[in-house]
Amino acid sequence: MLVLKRKEGQSIVVGGNIIIKVHKIEGRSVKLAIEAPKEISILRTELIEKSVEKTKQSILGEDIKKFLEIGIKTTKSEEK
Repeated sequence: MLVLKRKEGQSIVVGGNIIIKVHKIEGRSVKLAIEAPKEISILRTELIEKSVEKTKQSILGEDIKKFLEIGIKTTKSEEK
C-alpha cells in the first residue's frame, strides 16, 4: 500500500487516467474529488461492505428457511 501526504488542492494520478484531488480539508474530514473514465466504477468501501452483509443475510436467511422446512418435514414424517 502506498501512503502519501497531500495538502488541500494537491492531487495524485493513478494509472494515467484517474486523478484524485484533495478538494477540501475540514477538521478531521477530507473531501476528495475524483476524475475517472465513466467505465471505472468508484464506490465507498462502507457501501460495498453493507451490500455484502445484506447479501450474506439474505443467503443465510434462505438457508435457514430451507433447513427449517426440511426439519419440519422430517419431524412430521417421524410422527407418522
